[in-house]
Amino acid sequence: MLRYLPFLLVLALWIYAFIDCLNTPEEEVRKLPKTAWVIIILLFGEVLLGPVAWLAVGRPRAASGRAGRRGASGAGGSGGRGWVAPDDNPEFLRSLDEDRRPRGEGEDRG
Repeated sequence: MLRYLPFLLVLALWIYAFIDCLNTPEEEVRKLPKTAWVIIILLFGEVLLGPVAWLAVGRPRAASGRAGRRGASGAGGSGGRGWVAPDDNPEFLRSLDEDRRPRGEGEDRG
């Protein structure tokens, strides 16, 4: 069973890189067009050159906000940044302060 482990690891990395490349939007792919990366991953997957090249060079950097990209439709009223946890959302925290304030305290009396 242990002798199949290297083959399974190579296969898993190959499949991961292929699916990751297919799910990455065209404008976020670096260095080469997306179709070129798919071909490289498929052709050089058995020797790990394609998947490793994709992960090192072609894949978008994590600092570019890839995780926040999925909810970037402006959901939650966070100004297009994607979903934000309530304790990190200044608008939510402000609404809590307004809820705790007694009725007449925050209003202008003129």
